[in-house]
Amino acid sequence: MARVSLTGNDAAAVALKQCRPDVAAVYPITPQTEMMHKFAEFVADGEVNTELVTVESEHSAMSACVGASAAGARVGTATASCGLALMWEITYVASAMRLPIVMAVMNRALSAPINIHCDHSDSMGARDAGWIHLHCENAQEIYDNIIQGFRIAENPDVLLPVMVCFDGFVLSHTMEVLDTMEDKQVWDFVGEYKPKNTLFDFKRPKTYGPLDLQDYYFEHRRTQWEAHKHIIPVVEKTGKEYSKLTGREYGLFEKLYMDDAEVALIALGSTNGTAHVVTEELRAKGKKVGLVKLRCFRPFPEDLIAETFKNVHTVIVLDRSIAFGTHGGPLALEVRAAMYRKPKQPKVVNYIYGLGGRDINTEQIAEVFERHLDPKYEMPEAGFIGLRE
Repeated sequence: MARVSLTGNDAAAVALKQCRPDVAAVYPITPQTEMMHKFAEFVADGEVNTELVTVESEHSAMSACVGASAAGARVGTATASCGLALMWEITYVASAMRLPIVMAVMNRALSAPINIHCDHSDSMGARDAGWIHLHCENAQEIYDNIIQGFRIAENPDVLLPVMVCFDGFVLSHTMEVLDTMEDKQVWDFVGEYKPKNTLFDFKRPKTYGPLDLQDYYFEHRRTQWEAHKHIIPVVEKTGKEYSKLTGREYGLFEKLYMDDAEVALIALGSTNGTAHVVTEELRAKGKKVGLVKLRCFRPFPEDLIAETFKNVHTVIVLDRSIAFGTHGGPLALEVRAAMYRKPKQPKVVNYIYGLGGRDINTEQIAEVFERHLDPKYEMPEAGFIGLRE
């Protein structure tokens, strides 16, 4: 183990290097570029034996990743914002062909207007593309989730691609202290990828991505649906094994003061660090508040989330993106759906915040908590934090 100071991008690059991908196909986009610059240094210096493919667009990057993965290679990549949007078509191909690609996504707002800073619109736009989504609070979690991402994706019961999402600039460009493992420790944990089905298995020829009309397309989509049922146990098992190696525990989400909480807040990404501080401060004042930091957004652990919130009177959902034409943000829609069948339903309120990189501070989160500690407080289905009127 080594304690180092790294930006989130560099932490991701180090983790990717230690997982030894056979192929990485990439195209630069802010705020992803520095991660792959660092990884390119590792390749150029001979620290990792990876075929680094520099392509002409993100669409081409994911296409090259799909081809390499179908050929049996371990594959990694990274993107953000409009880059992920340009990959749109091929993200569906990667998941439908059951290819365990791991992709870092430095969450960034989508145009227009042009904005290079953080919100979650990009990965949320791909929430139904069939990928696993893991979110990070800090640089340590970026490093750890990249490593676990390969174990999860390549598990024979899963074989699906993984997005490791972290907040652009807030985490990608901020330097933090974290603990890294020795290369051999990571390799022993991740292991060599041994694909069951590859294009290069000439004794058992296979076809990837053929024309699939009314006769079998429906059934193939059903098998992909069934595959997602295996993910949650694998994520939990991988997290426990990683905990034994590092002492850092990982599950589907983390809970803080949820045993007797009356009001609970749930959020994704770096905002959880700010919310953690506020939760501790309010608890010190005797306020019964709790926090759920969601790590695994896809698949959404609805039964466990519903069980966690069953005794609170109000759930505050913070969303750093909007699902236009609905009643708020994507995370709130998932939480409401999870609670729908429960006989005792808490009030679920949604706040949109931080679009385009706008800061959220402790005072704003404390105000929201205080407001909803009164169970009689009424508000619209979706509110806004830090919005300029």
